[in-house]
Parts: sequence; C-alpha cells; structure tokens
Amino acid sequence: PITQSVVKRTQAAVGGTLTAARLALRHGLACNTAGGSHHAGPMGGAGFCVFNDVGVAGRALINSGEVGQVLVVDLDVHQGDGTAFIFEHEPRVFTFSMHGEKNFPVRRGPSDLDIDLPDGTGDAAYVARLKAVLPDLLRRVAPDLVFYIAGVDPHESDRLGRLSLSDAGLAERDAYVLETCLAVAPVVGVIGGGYDHDIDRLARRHATLHRAAAQAWRRGLARREA
Repeated sequence: PITQSVVKRTQAAVGGTLTAARLALRHGLACNTAGGSHHAGPMGGAGFCVFNDVGVAGRALINSGEVGQVLVVDLDVHQGDGTAFIFEHEPRVFTFSMHGEKNFPVRRGPSDLDIDLPDGTGDAAYVARLKAVLPDLLRRVAPDLVFYIAGVDPHESDRLGRLSLSDAGLAERDAYVLETCLAVAPVVGVIGGGYDHDIDRLARRHATLHRAAAQAWRRGLARREA
C-alpha cells in the first residue's frame, strides 16, 4: 500500500542517490544507504520499486551537463529492466546488468549488456565472470561516473535469489567493482535488493557495500598521500 511513510522513504531514497552522485563527482566516491530501485521504469513503478533513483539521478546529471557519459553496473540478482527502459534511447548512459537467468522479471529490458547466470553459480564462477567483463567495459564506455547497484539478493540465504554467493563472495565482488571502477571514474554506490526475514542480518549484508567503500577510500587516500 502507498502510505505516507512509503512516500517519504521513496523521495528520500531518490534524493539520496542524486546527492551521493554529486558527492561522488566532487570527492570520487559516495554511497547511499538506500536506492537501487531498478524495476521502476518510465511508465511507473514495479517489483517493490516506486521511482527509479538511478534513472532520476542519471537523467538529472546528463541534462545539467555535470556528466557526459554514465555507466550503470547492476549486480542485483534481478535484471535491471526499468533502468534499461529509461535509458533505451540514451547513448550517454550504458546499462550493464548481471543477474540470474531464471529470475524476475519475465519481460526483460533492453540493457546495453546483459549477462545471465545459472542457479547455483557460486562465488568463484560469479567473480570470474565479472572480472572477464568489467575492465574492458570500462575502457569502451569511458564513463564520467559509475552507478553501482550492489544488490545482496545473489546471497545463498536470500529468499528471492538463487546464485549462492556467500558473505565472502559478496565482499569480494564489492571490493573488486569499487577498486576497478575507481581507477577509471568516480563511483556512486546504492544497495539494491535483499530479502530476508531477519532485518538485522539483512542490514549487515547490505553494509558490505559501505565497508568495501570505506576500505577503497582509505586505500585511495593512502596512495594519494604517498
């Protein structure tokens, strides 16, 4: 149900992603503690998503001239169909989604690059597939800003994901994406999907992104000081 609390949360999440994006452009890296509502499309909400925060922020930055080229790296277990539809005819935004091949949504969006993974992929195969794609993608797209949707629903205990990643696998994924992307462009991270009846456990899982970002920031600061 669309209650007042849902309205406030949705507006705050969208504003948070836009603010984080502008902070990333200024400082190199920033993360929202919400966001990643990638099923919402140009015609409305879908899949627990009301407004597409990455879509709004990306469009705002492109229209204002703050960026000329954007890359969306979507590692939620579900395909980022709404984001793909929003930027279907926008060459200045490249949408990349790596997700479960047998998962929601049934009707896929027109991403610039989709990678479908089988159920039970596991840590090693997942990270290897990502490493085989991301560096070349960054070279080809040459983004001014990267939006990273760090969904934790590929986790082995997630109610809606079936890719069987462990806590260590999620941490390795996030660290790799941040380090690789930060070598090329500023990064804004959002949390994406995660579905667990234990909210504390889910919150700790989502915080993997923020721990990885803090570590990446400290390493980058150490290199600058050196």
